[in-house]
Amino acid sequence: MIQLSGVRYRYETMVMAYDLTVERGSLVTVIGPSGAGKSTLLNLIAGFDRPQAGRVLIDGQDMTDRRPAARPITMLFQDHNLFGHLTVRQNVGLGIHPGLRLTRPDEAAIEEALARVGLAGFAGRRPWQLSGGERQRVALARSLVRHRPVLLLDEPFAALGPAQRRSMIGLVEDLRTDAGFTVVMVTHQTDDLHRVSGRAIFLEDGSIVADAPTRQMLTNPPHPAVAAYLGL
Repeated sequence: MIQLSGVRYRYETMVMAYDLTVERGSLVTVIGPSGAGKSTLLNLIAGFDRPQAGRVLIDGQDMTDRRPAARPITMLFQDHNLFGHLTVRQNVGLGIHPGLRLTRPDEAAIEEALARVGLAGFAGRRPWQLSGGERQRVALARSLVRHRPVLLLDEPFAALGPAQRRSMIGLVEDLRTDAGFTVVMVTHQTDDLHRVSGRAIFLEDGSIVADAPTRQMLTNPPHPAVAAYLGL
């Protein structure tokens, strides 16, 4: 689903180099120290940053020069990007039409998405009436109605407590299975790795230095830098 081929990107004095393939329907967790290039990797996939060399392909199509809105991607940040003056229903509806010109089928899709993230009955509330975890569930519901197959998560649950974070990661896993998302998730919380399947990649100084099944990354790190990062 996602392929970065010979991608090179310079940020200040650091030259980042990425070669990565993400299979359709899989979940890849991205870990590494601060400043290693984790967010830059997501930004290159999403189109917020453009590489100086190489290609970014999604579903076999070259996306290297396409703007973010033209890519089949939804990206969630730690800031959930909800509008406080709009209801939950309207915030989700923005994923369908930015002017909120919604049809009856659109309204039904919004209600279905809210039910899938555990927020049935919350459509008329405002973001300030919700907990942090509930606001992130609204953001996930908006991702569902966009019908874009790639979901990029840039530490969207970092501000949540342990219980809420576990719940949200479980929800992402469920949505990946049920909706067929391909997910790439950046996290600083190594505890999150214990709760996800799939692969993990470790970044250091703008390069992928380890790529292994998540369980192996935790129990038998394939690179000394990973063991040092995990405190093993």
